[in-house]
Amino acid sequence: MSSPAPSSVPPSVVALLVTHDGARWLPGVVEGIREQGPALRRVVAVDTGSKDDSRALLDPSFDLVETGSATTYPEAVALGLEHVAASAPETEWVWLLHDDSRPAPGALDALLAAAERRPDVDLLGPKVREWPSLRRLVELGVTISGTGRRETGLERGEYDQGQHDEEREVLAVGSAGLLVRRRVLEDLGGFDPHLPLFGNDLDLGWRATAAGHTTLVVPDAVLFHAEAAHRGVRRTPLTGRHTHYQERRAALYTLLVNASAASLPWRVVRLTFGTLLRMVGFLLVRSPGEALDDLAALVSVVFRPGTVRAGRRERREREARRGTPPDTERVRRLLAPAWLPYRHGLDLVGDLVSAASSQAADVAERRREAAAALDPSSQAAARLRAERAAREEDYELADTGAVARLLTNPVALVLALVVVGMLVAARTAFGQVSGGALAPAPAAAGDWWALHLQTWHPLAFGTDVPAPPYVAVLALLGSVLGPEVTVTVLLVGSVPLGLWGAFRFLRVAGRLVSPLGAPRWLLVGASTTYALAPVTAGAWGEGRLGLVVAGGLLPWLAHAALGFVEPAVDRRRRAGWRVGLLLAIVAAFAPVAWLVAAALVLAVLVVGLVVARGVVASRDVAGPPLVALGVPLVLLAPWWLPAVLGGHAGALLVETGRLPGPALAATDLLLGRLGDSGAPRWIGAVLVVLALLALVPRASRIPVTLCWLVALVTSLVAVLLSPVTVTLASTDTPVGLGAPLLVLQACLVTAVVLGAQGAVRNRVARPLQVLTAVGTVAALVVPVAGAAWWATSGDDLTSADDTLVPAYMLQRASTGSQHGVLVVRGSVEDGLSYTVRRGDGLTLGEDEVVALTDADPAATATVRELVSRPTPETVDRLADLGVEFVLLPRPADGAVAASLDAASGLAQASSPPGSRAWLVDREVPVDAVAGDGTSWLRVGLLVVQGVFVLVVLVQVAPTVRARRRDGSDGDDDADERDDREGDGSRPRVRATSEVGR
Repeated sequence: MSSPAPSSVPPSVVALLVTHDGARWLPGVVEGIREQGPALRRVVAVDTGSKDDSRALLDPSFDLVETGSATTYPEAVALGLEHVAASAPETEWVWLLHDDSRPAPGALDALLAAAERRPDVDLLGPKVREWPSLRRLVELGVTISGTGRRETGLERGEYDQGQHDEEREVLAVGSAGLLVRRRVLEDLGGFDPHLPLFGNDLDLGWRATAAGHTTLVVPDAVLFHAEAAHRGVRRTPLTGRHTHYQERRAALYTLLVNASAASLPWRVVRLTFGTLLRMVGFLLVRSPGEALDDLAALVSVVFRPGTVRAGRRERREREARRGTPPDTERVRRLLAPAWLPYRHGLDLVGDLVSAASSQAADVAERRREAAAALDPSSQAAARLRAERAAREEDYELADTGAVARLLTNPVALVLALVVVGMLVAARTAFGQVSGGALAPAPAAAGDWWALHLQTWHPLAFGTDVPAPPYVAVLALLGSVLGPEVTVTVLLVGSVPLGLWGAFRFLRVAGRLVSPLGAPRWLLVGASTTYALAPVTAGAWGEGRLGLVVAGGLLPWLAHAALGFVEPAVDRRRRAGWRVGLLLAIVAAFAPVAWLVAAALVLAVLVVGLVVARGVVASRDVAGPPLVALGVPLVLLAPWWLPAVLGGHAGALLVETGRLPGPALAATDLLLGRLGDSGAPRWIGAVLVVLALLALVPRASRIPVTLCWLVALVTSLVAVLLSPVTVTLASTDTPVGLGAPLLVLQACLVTAVVLGAQGAVRNRVARPLQVLTAVGTVAALVVPVAGAAWWATSGDDLTSADDTLVPAYMLQRASTGSQHGVLVVRGSVEDGLSYTVRRGDGLTLGEDEVVALTDADPAATATVRELVSRPTPETVDRLADLGVEFVLLPRPADGAVAASLDAASGLAQASSPPGSRAWLVDREVPVDAVAGDGTSWLRVGLLVVQGVFVLVVLVQVAPTVRARRRDGSDGDDDADERDDREGDGSRPRVRATSEVGR
């Protein structure tokens, strides 16, 4: 190795090395400089106030220029150029190096050889590989996208295998290793002083290309770069803790300061909205700090345009001195393609899906791995190693075709057939569906949004009862799928969703008995049994959409709750948010589910405080379940808080759908039936008997007992709620106990699975073997019988429009809420009832609001007077209530019809045969059912709900990006440890020497 020649020799190339607290890397950097041969005649080192041993580690032959720690990189390069101009004015080339970038042997020679072959080239850059891994590519030239992303054209973590070893023109190369003609660098004004540390290389390359200079990347020249500042390994006064802010600010500045005057407004708009979209993406991947950095960078550059104006003015002045217009066409050709940001967006979605799948690993599997790590000699550890070896062998021999795997996997084939059978059985739910407890869907999702957002609803005679919470979920889905498709998807898809969730949950729960989990055939039968629970209970046939959706989500909620026993604190905390979000959705469709969850959490905490007070009292243990209970209270606050304050607290306890709901006896709960509308009760009785027999095997007695304890707590909640009756305007309704019923069914199914595992694992006595065989047959009969009953039984769902209101009245009612239709049913002898139809009639969600609305005494008195002794004043009051038509459906009561015929102010109107209709011959006020305006309480609650939804999504979203300080994708841990633990010298020199050879 030769040292740089003395300064008395006229140099042709001068290396300009900028250092700042780089003692960790400088020994290797100096070694790499010495390996460059005679072409390098001088080295000028500019130290910007290093506080470590950087200056002492420099070679004595280097020219040292010292300056303060506040000196930016452009200022340091300018100081170095001044020193070169004074001490070696004949210098043709300047080679820029960082104190964390080591050139491989021969790098400078390769750059100079390329410059000799291409005399038109003024800027050259090497192939940059990662240091210390030495194998991964970092850059081979760079460009910038229209959104400000630094584009290298490389895959993340791509290894160098010679796949990019061709010289090519690029927009820019990194400043580390940049070989530039000194004359060109000085003519361009050096690096932009407004870019103190990051992004100045891109800006320089952009300006050089616009000025007609060529930038070439030379892959034969290799440089290893640690990117210490970018990765957060080293902090400087110029970056502090917000490296991402500096990088984003540099990107925005580069795009705006170099844009043409015609494209500048478009770039400002695009970058503003693009930044907001990036912030949403960062929040989704739980990176709120980077989202705030993006916002701060946008404000710094776009909303404080003085710096951009100054930079654009400097460029115009330099162009005027040069006398040639910028080569915008050449710049445009070297910029990133316009479609590239959209591909990155799709990649982000793929990363989110992949990360979510990765983080769904089962808790029992992680506990087994932890136990194996603690005792590698244990039987569990040996079994785990054997399973991994078997999986690797299966993976090597497996056919990767999805169809082939499906057809050759009996379990997957059976599950697919079960799902197909479910879809066939649910055929009546396709299309426009209503009936039973299910009201028809509205014409547009906007109707659901209005119902959710409004304080006052123009229904009946007007009401302030808050919309049920599931309306917001329906509105979100309806905005994408449409209202009719949304109802169909929920009715049809909830059962297969429950099957999938039950299979995943039972697979994990089975590992409480056996490390291998439950047999697949048992999982298929048990998950099918649970998935059919809302069907066999009668909820599906009655159109109880809330219970059907809650049944589909319940196993996913239980699976997420397993995260509460995670050993890692962070996983437990995230499980709390995940369970809270799922519980909020389940409670939106089945409100009593929250009370069941609260009772279970309270029971667990009380028992835990008695048994292990020191552990359960910890915030990290008790906190996540309490967070899970608190999340629904905040997310559903726009529903339950106005309901309680407005005197409609009964909404928190009733079943969703048309009221009144079903009344359940104790046997109904245990057998899983909503009265007489479900499957034969013997199917439920078989499941109960099997769950009791599950207590017999000793190997599974403890987990089965836990299932029965959960069932006991759930039953206590149901017993306490069963005497409660909610009084409605026209009738009374019992408390909705559908959620406890589903939880009980889930407990019974889980107990059967665990008990069956215990019976298989431990040999039982011969008398019990016969009983086990009988139980096995019975367990198979339950799902088969339930599926057969569903496929052959009828339901209350229909696609027909059963409205009795004439079409012209419906058309008139759709023009405004004041054009209501008063529908009076019944007879004088049996009693009369009335409803008011507005718009398209009561749709899904509206029916529940009207049912919970208290009767209006004045309106009831007006209707009573109308059907008995109507007067002109009665008709006037009817018009003031927003009623334009009166309808007596078939069969119309003669006495009432005669009374209305004689009423002054009512004109007979056409009606279907057997019914009678009248037109209110008065002008109906436009604001007949208008409320008192917007409630600021509800506005505030909706704002809190929206903000908290974002907070919850950030907390539950998977993290797809590694922390910046990691500096890699995690492949070269040994190299990184050498770099962190070594002295920054010998280990890296040996590795570099190998690469050099």
